[in-house]
Amino acid sequence: MPDLENLHQAVIEGNWKAAAAATQTALAAGSPPLTIVTGYLVPAMDEVGRRFECEEYFVPEMLLSARAMKASMDILRPLLAASGAEPAGRVVIGTVKGDLHDIGKNLVAAMLEGGGFEVIDLGADVAPERFIDAVAKGNANILALSALLTVTMPAMKAVVEAFRSAGLRDKVKIMVGGAPVTQQYAESIGADGYGESAATAVALARKLVAA
Repeated sequence: MPDLENLHQAVIEGNWKAAAAATQTALAAGSPPLTIVTGYLVPAMDEVGRRFECEEYFVPEMLLSARAMKASMDILRPLLAASGAEPAGRVVIGTVKGDLHDIGKNLVAAMLEGGGFEVIDLGADVAPERFIDAVAKGNANILALSALLTVTMPAMKAVVEAFRSAGLRDKVKIMVGGAPVTQQYAESIGADGYGESAATAVALARKLVAA
């Protein structure tokens, strides 16, 4: 089995070319794709999250690490699908209707994928119906909603209510986040959890899947 510490380090340092090269080398040497993900990519992104929480890393560093992780995952994803490997969970994520901001949402999506989740990213300005359709078609067990503007926060409540009206509320765990969102607001609209940051979102998603 090849030493994959260089892949782990490439992700932490945000070197996407090195991450892609190390992934190709590992596969050529016989490393199973799932081992690469769970043994190296997930711990690397966990470390990136830890550094962000400790204010050793900031958004630019996280974006670089996310890009490096994505370079590796782009190579591994088809192989994982072909092998039938199950993800930690399936997440549909998007910024709610009326809100065009997506940097925070993109970070959360990257951290979730780095944490072993399959992520379906719907982008920004997403209507409740699209969330419902994506969750149903993707057999997702988590829905992650983002909002950066106070005026678009009510759209989160609209999504929760739409799932309730569609009879799907008990089929999916709903987590919310974004600059103006709080734990209190999450509870008031009936969400299952609130992620204060991209790093804490991964821990929350793992908790919701386990529950």
